[in-house]
Formats: sequence, C-alpha cells, structure tokens
Amino acid sequence: MPEKLHRHFQWVGLGVYLLSLLIVSVSFRSYALKPLWMAWGIGTVCFFFLTTWFFFRQWRHDETKKFIRKVFWIALGIRAVYVGTIILYYYYQTGLAMEYQAADSMSYHQWAIALAKLAREGEFGIIFRWLNANTMGFSDQGYVLYLTTLYTCFDNNILGPRLLKALMSAYMCVAIYKLASRSLGEKTGRLAAVMAVFLPNFIHYTGTYLKETELIFLTTLALERMDYLVRSKRYTFWNIAFPILLTALTFGFRTIVGMILILCFILFILFQERPLMTKKAKIVTIGAVALVSLVFLFTPIGREMLIMFRINFLTGEVPPIKYEQMGLKYAEYASGKYLAPGFFTLPLTNLVEVANENQKMMNGTFFVKNYLAFFALWCIVVAFREKKWRDFSLIGSFAIIYALCIAFSFAFNSERYHLPVMPCFLIMAAFAMTHFRKKDFAVFYTYNALLVIAIVAWNYIKLDGRGLFF
Repeated sequence: MPEKLHRHFQWVGLGVYLLSLLIVSVSFRSYALKPLWMAWGIGTVCFFFLTTWFFFRQWRHDETKKFIRKVFWIALGIRAVYVGTIILYYYYQTGLAMEYQAADSMSYHQWAIALAKLAREGEFGIIFRWLNANTMGFSDQGYVLYLTTLYTCFDNNILGPRLLKALMSAYMCVAIYKLASRSLGEKTGRLAAVMAVFLPNFIHYTGTYLKETELIFLTTLALERMDYLVRSKRYTFWNIAFPILLTALTFGFRTIVGMILILCFILFILFQERPLMTKKAKIVTIGAVALVSLVFLFTPIGREMLIMFRINFLTGEVPPIKYEQMGLKYAEYASGKYLAPGFFTLPLTNLVEVANENQKMMNGTFFVKNYLAFFALWCIVVAFREKKWRDFSLIGSFAIIYALCIAFSFAFNSERYHLPVMPCFLIMAAFAMTHFRKKDFAVFYTYNALLVIAIVAWNYIKLDGRGLFF
C-alpha cells in the first residue's frame, strides 16, 4: 500500500468526521455537543488516524519478533496510562471510579464483593445458588465469577481488574496480528495489529468495569487458535483443547458468541481444500463438533441458552416496544428488518446533546467504527476478487453472522454489543486497505458522502423523535 494512500485514508477519515460535526452543530445548534464532548470526539478521532498511520509506516519493515514486541508493549503502555487517567477523570466527574451510568458495573462489583466474602468462608454452594437466583442465566455468570475469583485472591481492588484488562487487550493485538498474517498475509496482519493498538473502542473498555474486554480477548484467541489448528495440521492434545476451552469460556460471558464460534469453525472446515483438509478429516471434525454441540444443548445450560437466544435475538419486537414506551417517534422502524442493511455500520455516532454521557463521550469512537465499516464491507468484494475467500471464511463468517444477529436483536444500537466483532472488522478493513485499487475510490467516496448524510439524518431523527423541533 503506497504511503500516499495511508495519508489519504487518514485525512479523509478526519475530514468526514469534522464535516459531520460541523453540519450537525450548525444545523441543530441549540442541541450541539458541549465543548467537553467535542474535545473527546476530536481527540479520539485524531489520536486513532494520526497514530495508526504514523506507527504503521515506522514498524512495517521491522523483523517479526521486534514488531510483536513493539505492538504488545506500546498497546500495554497506552492502556495502562489510560486506566490510571480515566479512573481519576470518572472520579472527578461522577464521584465514583466508574464510568457514566455505571449500573451494570456497580452490580458486577457489588456482587463480586459479596460472593468473594462467601468464597473466603468456603460457602461455595451458596455462591452458585445465589448466581442462579439473581442473574439472567449462565451468560451473565462468567464475569461475576471472574471478578469474585480476583476479589477472593487480591481483595476488592478496582484497579487490579482494569490493569488485567489492559494486559488482555494488549495481548489481543498480538493475537490479531497472528490471525491476520496467517490468514491474509503479512501486510494485512501488520496493519490490523497497529490499528488494534490505537483503536479507541478497545482502549476505552479497559477503563470500564464491564465484561467486553474479557469477551473480545477470549473470542479473538479462540478464532486465532482455531485457525492455527487447521493451518498447522498439528493435532496435539493442547492444540485441540485450547480452542475448545476458550470457546467454552465465551458461553459464560455471552452465549451467542460461543454458538457462533462453533458454527464458524464448521464453516471454516467445510471451505478448506486439499492438502489443508482432506474429505475424511472434514467429516470426522464436523461430526465430532456437531455431536458435542448437540449433547451440550440437551444439558440444563444448553436449554437455557436456547431460551435466552430466542428471547434476545429472535424477538424483533423488543426494540420498537421499548422506544414506543419512551414516547419516541419512528419507534416502529427500530427493528432488524429496517436496520439489517446497515449491520456493519451501526450504531451511528451521536453528535447532539440528547444522548447519555457515555454516548456523547464516545462520539469519536463510534465514528471510527462507522468509517472502518466501509473497508470491512469492501473486504468481501476484495476477497472474491483476489480469490482469497477460503482464507477469509473463518474471520468473515464470524463477522457477518454475529453482526446480523446483533442487527436483529434488542442490542442493535448498543455499541458494546458490537465489540466482539471488532477484531474481525479490523482484519477485514486492513485486507481491503492493503489491496485497494484506483477504481475502488469511486465506491469509497460514495460511501463517505452517504456516511455524512446518514450521520446528519440520524442526529435529526434523535431530536425529532423526541419532539424537540416543535
């Protein structure tokens, strides 16, 4: 990818964000973002675009081990500094060392304190009875048990879990490099890893008390180990057991992720050709995975997963009913049948003063995903054009299936629910960028023009839906 192309993607991204912010702020000036939120947005977008392209140019020719060390240590340093800084920021803003609207985080924290006390007293039976009675099922218990274990061993310290998040997020950048370079080439792997180091979505959640960092860490490692197992053809006990363990752990954080990982592994096996995977090996592998999955679905946890999946991801009426109860116009359009076409791009960035503080603070973070969505989508075209669709099958199938499930679920407009797919998005975006052609620019410019229109329209709908124009 020529250096001037790096700069082009960088400046177009910055320009589209600033143009969108200017149009919305002037058009709806009575509801324009306050300077604090504008500063967060502009700072976030500038940080990502300027640092990503600068460091990619600096690191792209480094020896592999040196590149991996740089990725890990720079990512860890950024996240550790962010954790310390954001705790002070939140404490100054809210009086608590928790993010805005921290109901979920406070619940996790308080539950873990209570359960850690029971664990120290040896009352493990009470712990599991309490979890079954007070949580929303198995997928809500993994993170609570994780925090309980940390609190039992290291006391009720909120800094420790966040520094562990920073460590996990830093190593995840290395896993993204390994997965991308093995699947789609060295250039793609290096660009994806550098984007992961500076991606605001990943950095932000290391400073919260939510489970997203741990979930995307497990998801990325599971995908990377699945890919390694098939491509290396080293079917040792640990090479087989590790992806199974990682996938099993995701069920305790969000069951839909574990289910999609299994489905995507089966698809990945099906699409492989000789000599990577023989017909007999395909039949044995798929049969074993399918048999274990079916047996699991008949367990109490499996039956619970199916019920929660049906409620959360197949009931398209939940979002419209919720918004109708809030008295919002356009509520009938808040469902998958209208939103599915934008499944890679959602949620659009909020640039007006009607959202909650988290959304306003993260307006730049939302935009980075909106911008990268073009490259993630264009990757599908490039994969077929370059005859790389088989190599792309594991990453692409996970990204597409998960994004569609979220688009048709209650969580379509919740940015945190889109996070498990972001590592795949980065790899797909990096592949599209490193295989970009001159004739692709017409589509690129069209997308960005439509993105500006969509952001302005979305912010208009947020205001008009609340009756703020009359």
